[in-house]
Amino acid sequence: MNNVILVINAGSSSIKFSLFHFESLKLISHGEIENIFEAATFSAFNDKHEITLKKKLDSNGYEPSLKFFCNWFQNSEEKSTLKGVGHRIVHGGSEFFKPVQIDNEVINKLTKLIPLAPLHEPHNIEAIEIIAKIYPKIIQVGCFDTAFHRTQNRLATLFAIPRKLTEEGMIRYGFHGLSYEYIASVLPDKIDAVKNKKVIVAHLGQGASLCALYELKSLATSMGLTALDGLMMGTRCGTLDPGLILYLLQEKKMTVEQISHLLYRESGLLGVSGISSDVRVLLASKKEEAVDAIDLFCYRAARELGALAIILKGCDAIVFTAGIGENAPLIRKKICQWLDWMGVQLDDITNNRNDTIISNPQSKVIVTVIPTNEDYMIAKHVLALL
Repeated sequence: MNNVILVINAGSSSIKFSLFHFESLKLISHGEIENIFEAATFSAFNDKHEITLKKKLDSNGYEPSLKFFCNWFQNSEEKSTLKGVGHRIVHGGSEFFKPVQIDNEVINKLTKLIPLAPLHEPHNIEAIEIIAKIYPKIIQVGCFDTAFHRTQNRLATLFAIPRKLTEEGMIRYGFHGLSYEYIASVLPDKIDAVKNKKVIVAHLGQGASLCALYELKSLATSMGLTALDGLMMGTRCGTLDPGLILYLLQEKKMTVEQISHLLYRESGLLGVSGISSDVRVLLASKKEEAVDAIDLFCYRAARELGALAIILKGCDAIVFTAGIGENAPLIRKKICQWLDWMGVQLDDITNNRNDTIISNPQSKVIVTVIPTNEDYMIAKHVLALL
């Protein structure tokens, strides 16, 4: 009988899960429940990433989906005892800067942060509450995407707004911290220690951001108060002129709800292309709008990366990670072409193979591809807290 840790990453339309051995943190299985509110489908994979079950569920919604998962877990061939559950929580605000055991007081505080992460926080909380119903005695641990960035100095967190608002918590928090924390933990094993001092990590997926690491700690990042800021993303706008929002309110007479939907769900790659938020679809298209979307995504990433190089006063290495960063050679190439002034030179062969080192020997900056593993980082935090 195995003692296991369950990791849950609850999103707006899917729940991803991973099961780890309690002591060794070796992956046992992982999977996802997709299209939760329309046609919920459960998929499970073993530790070799081979599919073991795919099933369309009878009922849609978060609670039926998590109940199905728990029933599957309890009746799996390899009997296991659940020792703890770790949750990825997107926004920790100014209150949470390390993993915490979840209780009612924590949930109440997280509820107040929903306006700062409306796509994620409500589902994070809902998953916690459903698991508490099914396993009332199991310890649940919250791990925060904002926590890793608490090492930044005060200047890096400020907006140029009235001090009263800053004191109320309207500051730059940054996100994807669990991903950056994992990359920082494995980076010394991937590249020479001399090249570890000034590193820029590009977490490029449906959500995307950059982080400047100085001696493996967060110095600055592209996201701010919410997960809308910084890079252009799958359906999110990234950095935007605030006057555009005022224009939509005053001249277009749009409601706050309409603007929120536009910025979070209708912009980014989807908005610019009018085709898809999926990079794979856009790269396969020859339409001008698809090319524009890809080129703008790469331009914005390179522009933000250059800004972080200034903050670091140099750059020893660039790390690409997450879905796009790990699997889209053309995206990496287009971004790096903007950075030739930094002495960045890619090797086309290793880049196309998604190798760990994709820069050529003459490059003044090492360019690497390192798969992220947020679930492992969460499991590690759960084990440490338990």
